[in-house]
Amino acid sequence: MSCRGEGEECPGKDGAKRHREVLRGTIQGIKKPFILRQAHHSGEKRISVVIYKGTWGVLKVFLQNVTCDAVTGTEYAKCKIVTVMGVIRLNTNRKT
Repeated sequence: MSCRGEGEECPGKDGAKRHREVLRGTIQGIKKPFILRQAHHSGEKRISVVIYKGTWGVLKVFLQNVTCDAVTGTEYAKCKIVTVMGVIRLNTNRKT
């Protein structure tokens, strides 16, 4: 039984499944090479593991503040969608 004809069903023959990277969180989606690249731009040559965790913590707090401000500004403007321009406007006006 080759299961290649139309209408035939074969268990376990769904085709190739691609491996997808499971993100543990949005902050964990920012990978170490990105943080290392940013450190190199600022002049650092080596950074320790503690720096990665600290960077993720600072980014998490920053993104929470920006998200909260963006949602508040969107509700104040009586809009339903948070847009990029809305976030940029809040950041330029309020210096978040």
